[in-house]
Amino acid sequence: MISLNTTSSTPVMFMLLGIPGLEPFYVYIAILFSLVYIISVGGNISLLLIIKIVRSLHEPMYFFLCMLSIIDLVLSSSTTPKMLGILWFNSQKNYFAACLTQMFFLHSFAIMESAILLAMALDRYLAICQPLRYNTILTSQLIIIIGLIALCRAVALMTPLPFLLKRLPFCSENVVHHSYCEHMAIVKLACADTTFNNIYGIVVALLIAGLDLLFIVWSYILILKAVFHLASREARLKALGTCACHICAILVFYVPVVLSSIVHRFGKNVPLHIHILLANFYLMLPPMINPIVYGVKTKQIRCRVKKLFHMAVK
Repeated sequence: MISLNTTSSTPVMFMLLGIPGLEPFYVYIAILFSLVYIISVGGNISLLLIIKIVRSLHEPMYFFLCMLSIIDLVLSSSTTPKMLGILWFNSQKNYFAACLTQMFFLHSFAIMESAILLAMALDRYLAICQPLRYNTILTSQLIIIIGLIALCRAVALMTPLPFLLKRLPFCSENVVHHSYCEHMAIVKLACADTTFNNIYGIVVALLIAGLDLLFIVWSYILILKAVFHLASREARLKALGTCACHICAILVFYVPVVLSSIVHRFGKNVPLHIHILLANFYLMLPPMINPIVYGVKTKQIRCRVKKLFHMAVK
């Protein structure tokens, strides 16, 4: 271990270990993560450009999808480049200010993603349960307001974190057993009472993951009730089909969170690298899978991608 600071004060920098226990496989993991990052960035940028170009996609659902793509781009770009630096070049040192900035962005945009998934659940509820009022309720102004509320909520909840960490003394080796600057991984390094930091982190997690997921589940209960009252089987399948991409996005985002939380709370004998890999999947899978799912499922996007592919081949 390298001791970067041995005084009881704010450290100059931290040392990110990456994925302890899997060092012999770093090259293979780096190749995989690099491919995932390239697909994520390329897929989300393509999605944004296609939605901007194709006027038939200028609808509330795709405006929310644009917000989701922007959030996914920031989420993956706030963590993956540094992670790849560790895996490829053993670039483990990270300045304290840079670490706090990374932590602020990744947690803030994760909270925003949860909010946008909730907004997309509202969109599907209105489209299926209130189709005649859909366009009058989900106006451009309301969509902008929802986006601003998601942003303000995330910033308001995460702004205290850097200040709460700055007040803590770090008096031992400032080695973060993680591949990025995650809040609790940094809190564990403090040599002071961190009860308030722990409680704040738990409360925010419960407020966001708990309440957002609760409202999403409730919206789908109402959607299922409305779908089962439709006359024909074809109409029911069509209505459910419009929710398929959103359900996939929810599962890809929340399942790793729940699994990581369960393993963290109850898996005392689970190796550290499993915890870290689950945390990485939580940040890397949604940005990669979301554009693929929406691209395959949405005819207009699929046709535009095919057309661009044929042009590139010629």
